Amino acid sequence: MMNTGEHERPGGRMPYEDNTALAELRRRLREERALQGVTVSQLAVRAKLGRTTVHQALRADGLVPSEDTVVALAKALRLSAVELLELRQRAAVFLIHTAAVDGEAGAPPVRAGKTQSPSPGAGTADGGPYTPAPPPEGVSASTADGDVGKPIPSWDPHDLEVHPAGITGRAGSLPGTRRVLSGYVSRAHDRVLADAVTEVQEGRSRMLVLVGSSSTGKTRACWEAVQPLAVRGWRLWHPYDPTRAEAALADLERVGPRTVVWLNEAQHYLDGPPAGERIAAALHALLTQPARGPVLILGTLWPEYARRYIALPRPGDPDPHSRVRELLAGRTVSVPDTFDREAIRAATALAHDGDRLLTDALTRAGEHGRLAQDLAGAPELLRRYQHGTPAGRALLEAAMDARRFGVGLHLPQDFLTAAATDYLTDHDWEQLPDDWAEVSYTDLADPVHGKQAPLGRVSPRPDRARPGAPGPSAGPAGPAGHLFRLADYLEHHGRITRQLSYPPASFWRAALAHLPHPETLLALARRAEDRLRMWWAHRLRLRAAELGQVSALTGQCPDGAGGHAEVVGRRRRGCRGVLPSCGGRR
Repeated sequence: MMNTGEHERPGGRMPYEDNTALAELRRRLREERALQGVTVSQLAVRAKLGRTTVHQALRADGLVPSEDTVVALAKALRLSAVELLELRQRAAVFLIHTAAVDGEAGAPPVRAGKTQSPSPGAGTADGGPYTPAPPPEGVSASTADGDVGKPIPSWDPHDLEVHPAGITGRAGSLPGTRRVLSGYVSRAHDRVLADAVTEVQEGRSRMLVLVGSSSTGKTRACWEAVQPLAVRGWRLWHPYDPTRAEAALADLERVGPRTVVWLNEAQHYLDGPPAGERIAAALHALLTQPARGPVLILGTLWPEYARRYIALPRPGDPDPHSRVRELLAGRTVSVPDTFDREAIRAATALAHDGDRLLTDALTRAGEHGRLAQDLAGAPELLRRYQHGTPAGRALLEAAMDARRFGVGLHLPQDFLTAAATDYLTDHDWEQLPDDWAEVSYTDLADPVHGKQAPLGRVSPRPDRARPGAPGPSAGPAGPAGHLFRLADYLEHHGRITRQLSYPPASFWRAALAHLPHPETLLALARRAEDRLRMWWAHRLRLRAAELGQVSALTGQCPDGAGGHAEVVGRRRRGCRGVLPSCGGRR
């Protein structure tokens, strides 16, 4: 048999034939190239790579491409580099395991990237280095049977409680939909994490706990930080079964060198003496025993928990968190709630490079900088809308239509309740309990990740006048009752998915009865005219004029119609002006 330089398994199958991650990586690259209609040569030029390198990356029997090649191809094809790098890491670990189990020192090699050192004298078809990827410590049979955790690349970040930033149905051979992550923007706390990772690679154990509000990017930062350790054979242990505290107490003594201990939501481990104090003591022992290192302990906390743990007790009071306080001393890093200007610029650059998730998020959160919260909350907000009760969906769709038609951010409860009725089918309406509105508002005000509610109650800030300036001028009274605000993500979703939908009659009736601002009514009248709802447009203009917006009837009646009262009176008596068929579609 001709020697092709490849090695078969005993069953005659090549190692890469069972490598689903590698197959998925190549499928996505080939499919996107075909969709964009570019040749291999054109793609090579666009990615600034050699044609042979691109050809090898797309071949079914080619080498695992290097990290640099994957990033360049992702950018050229406007795909998510994060997702493709995750597939590349899983593919590399699969080949490493195959080599360890089957004893195949000649398994298809893994191209080296930025984080992998090439073997001396080795080379690839495009002149770039690669290493045959010997089994690293901690991944193959060299790992002690008693060690806890598993190789980092074998973890799905969502199983480590990294919030997905979106959902896509483009799963290829993978069943169902996939939860996806956006591109990553490094901030100040990431540099602290990177320094800790460098130190553990030099043999010193470290612990860091990221402290920040909900959905500010703490867990994602930890996941990104450990990626350099993934290609070096490090393991990751996430204790959670049967409970987090019980798992930690049972197995902390089994943690071996080159292990990341993952303590997301660290209050579940450190709270509640005596378990929290015992876990803190065990973590301290792990950090201070050189024979067990190096290890990296990463945790996250909300600020209220961090304050509780580090607060000194009053003289004579019990000290329930003394060991936890000692453990956290000098080991916490703050994560800001918002992205600063530099981070927003970096996110914008990723968006321009084709990151659709960041592009969408920046349209909603680019101004106030709560980008992480927007990304974390989006999938759950969408799920709450799509799988909510009929009454909840009706309220949300009425709010979506109100926002896309120009009604202000703060929507009156009476308006929404009245508007929602015709969004319900006859069957759904007949099934509603008497308190359907109250129950629905309560449910929709329950926040998701990032403290965003699908439809949250708000209290508008009073107008603030400068010292010496006159007070607010008298005008239309504001709406009575509670006000609600639709989540930015759902507003954006509604503008896209409902752009061809017509609001039902209850929407227009509710606007006439419950919206007090003439400017809003005039804007709705124009939208009604655009959709040939002339009868509603006529009524809305009349109502706006009654509230003092005389311009609502400008051009609607013949010249010389007189003052405001006379214009409204003529209009009510049937002046046809510009609207010859005011009894048109409703």
